[in-house]
Amino acid sequence: MRQHPEAGYQPDMQDKILVISCGAIARELVRIKKLNQWDHLEFQCLPPELHNQPAQIPGAVKSKIESQAGLYRKIFVAYAGCGTGGALDEVLDKHGVERIPGAHCYEFFAGSDQFQSIAEAEPGSFYLTDFLTRHFDRLVIRGLGMDRLPQLKTMYFGNYKRIVYLAQAESRELQAMAREHADYLGLDYEYHACGNTPLSQVLQPVLGH
Repeated sequence: MRQHPEAGYQPDMQDKILVISCGAIARELVRIKKLNQWDHLEFQCLPPELHNQPAQIPGAVKSKIESQAGLYRKIFVAYAGCGTGGALDEVLDKHGVERIPGAHCYEFFAGSDQFQSIAEAEPGSFYLTDFLTRHFDRLVIRGLGMDRLPQLKTMYFGNYKRIVYLAQAESRELQAMAREHADYLGLDYEYHACGNTPLSQVLQPVLGH
């Protein structure tokens, strides 16, 4: 019998698909797994803070793939391009691993057609998801240093016109928070209820079996 050095390894992992995910979309992936009864999926998440340093994403994904190689039937990466300039795709091509198509999570949360329509209507849009709405202070205000240097707000967001909240869950609380974030940045506010369907449809062909 093949020996697996990983602590806690279970033989039936060979029947499962490992999804290496950005921590910012973990909640949505778990929800979609439950809705579709995809019990063959396992998730391992990387820190969402990597999005503030996208050059580190390919290396982090590479390390995770190599540490889990051979333990699962298949590995799939739940990242889009995410500002990596093609470097993530180079890593995935080398290891024969697929990822979610698209340039960023906003595209697969909204669906490509709807996102293109939203983006073309106002190129100067800053997008929020449920996760980013919840963690705006940590990832945007403090993550970009605006709490220490308020003048950075104008430097980062001076060319934006609006915040677009692409909502996965219907939550009045999150909508109110997103409006507050738009007010903080001095931007217009727009809301789109996207739900789980666009991302679920993208994942179905690669994870639904």
